[in-house]
Amino acid sequence: MARIVCLGEIMMRLSAEVGTRLNQASQLDVFYGGGEANVAVSLANYGHHVQYASKVADNAFGQAVERHLRSYGVATDFLLKEPGRLGTYYVEQGIGQKATKVVYDRQGSVFALMNELEWNLTELFAEVDVFHVSGITPALSEDWCQLTIQLMQAAKAVGCKVSFDSNYRQTLWTQQAAGAFLRKALPYVDYCSAGHMDAIHLLGIQEEAEADVTHYYQAMQKLFPNIEVFFSTKRTVHSTSVNELQGNLWIKGQCYTSKNYAIDPIVDRIGGGDAFTGGMLHGLLTAMNPQEAIEFATAAAVLKHFVKGDCNQYSEEEVRQFMNSDSAKISR
Repeated sequence: MARIVCLGEIMMRLSAEVGTRLNQASQLDVFYGGGEANVAVSLANYGHHVQYASKVADNAFGQAVERHLRSYGVATDFLLKEPGRLGTYYVEQGIGQKATKVVYDRQGSVFALMNELEWNLTELFAEVDVFHVSGITPALSEDWCQLTIQLMQAAKAVGCKVSFDSNYRQTLWTQQAAGAFLRKALPYVDYCSAGHMDAIHLLGIQEEAEADVTHYYQAMQKLFPNIEVFFSTKRTVHSTSVNELQGNLWIKGQCYTSKNYAIDPIVDRIGGGDAFTGGMLHGLLTAMNPQEAIEFATAAAVLKHFVKGDCNQYSEEEVRQFMNSDSAKISR
C-alpha cells in the first residue's frame, strides 16, 4: 500500500439533533473532522500508511483530535501542538426542504495563525507517494497561500505526487482570490478534484450551454497539462434528505461516469466529498481500471451519507460489497 501525507486544519464539530435549532439546543453532539483529515481516515481504512500533518491546541481538545485520528489508524507524528484554540464549527441539521446550516468559529485557531512551515520537510516527505491538500487551507490566510505552494514544491522536488481538492468555500474567500491561487498552485498538481463550476467560476473557462463535464476537463487540462487526473461528483438535490449522486473521472483523455445513486434518506452529508476523494485516490494508488475506480469512489461517497460525523467509516471490502449489491437486505 502507499505512503500518504494529508495536511490541513482539523476542527471540532458541534451538531444539534435533527429538528433542533442551534439557538434552542441544550446539548450538542461532538465530532472531529476537516477536509484533509477525512481523506486521511478513508485512506487509512483502506490499508494505506497515512500521516496527518497539522497543528492543534495543546489541551484536552487537541488530545481528542489525536485520539480520533489514531482510532482510525492515521499516524500523528507530524501533528504539532501549541497553547491556543482549536477551530470549531456548529451544525444545525436540515431535513426535507430545510437546508443544513453551518456556523464557523475558526478564526484565531493555532493552525490558522501559522506563518511558517514548522515541519522538517525532508522528514515529512520521506518515501511518500502522495501529498494531499485542499483549497480550504490556503483560504485561511495569505500566509497559508504561500505555505501551501511551498509544500507542493517540496513534495514535487522529491518525486511525490500532489493531490489537490479545490474545495471552494465562499465563506472563506472570494472566487477571484481562489482563482488567483489555483493558477499558481495547479502547475504542481497531479491529481485534481474539481468540477465544471470550478472551471467556470474559478478558472474563467467560458460556460457552454450544451457542454458536458468532459468539455471542462479538456479545457482545464489544456491550461494545466501536468494534471493527470480530474474527478468530481454531480449531485442532484431533491431535498436535504434526498439526493442523487454520480461520479466523473477524466484520465488519459477519456471521461468515465459511475452509476447514479439515489440517497434516501441522508443521515449526514458532511464529508461526502472527502469520502469520494479518498476513494478516488485509493483507486488510483491500487491501479484499479478507470471504471472500477470511479465506481468505488462514488460508492464510498454514498456510504458516508449513511453515518454521523465527518469521516467515512467503511473498509475497502465493505465499499466493494455495497458497489456490487443492488439489495438492502440484511447481511447475515
